[in-house]
Amino acid sequence: MMQYVLETTVYPREHERLRELRLITQQHAKSFMRSSPDQMQFFSVLLKLIGASNTIEVGVFTGYSLLTAALALPAGGKVVAIDANREYYELGRPVIEKAGVAHKVDFREGDGIAELDEILSEDGGAMAGTFDFAYADADKLQYAGYHERLLRLVRVGGAIAYDNTLWGGSVAMPRDKPGSSEYDRLVRDSLVGFNAAVAADDRVEACIVPIADGVTLCRRVK
Repeated sequence: MMQYVLETTVYPREHERLRELRLITQQHAKSFMRSSPDQMQFFSVLLKLIGASNTIEVGVFTGYSLLTAALALPAGGKVVAIDANREYYELGRPVIEKAGVAHKVDFREGDGIAELDEILSEDGGAMAGTFDFAYADADKLQYAGYHERLLRLVRVGGAIAYDNTLWGGSVAMPRDKPGSSEYDRLVRDSLVGFNAAVAADDRVEACIVPIADGVTLCRRVK
């Protein structure tokens, strides 16, 4: 089924620079960290549907999802991109430049929580409520902390997406599933709690989209 999706709607419409960066990322030793092309096509359509101009991303890796956002935004759009490892981002930066969208990117190296706090404090809090869309794909154990900060940064009516929230389906399985590592159990427990908290959060409308490894998608309502 996935191959059908890729061959029918994803690959035929994939931007050539996205394809280039996707293939580069697939060769990386940590390619398991990459976002899936069908998920990125979904995000591209979503950004255009909500008329996004300013977005923020926590967790960049090689910049595949970052490039997706930059291509989807209008000419004057901006993407604030946060990652603790600039080395990974530098692998994709030449492709982003080749795509002609490097001027839309504001890359910030550092811890996600610390950088979000820094953005919230800039210009006396002027950045609050100025983003149309946020995407978190970094430390899964920090999702609750990202959520509180991103809710302040994203405007009412804007969207926030959290990646990997199904964690290989483990959130719907017993915690002591054979073969799971201690880290997997730790992340699984954290995501079970996070998904439940978001579902009960009256500041957002939320749904879990079963695409790739699961995306918890929120619309800020207050």
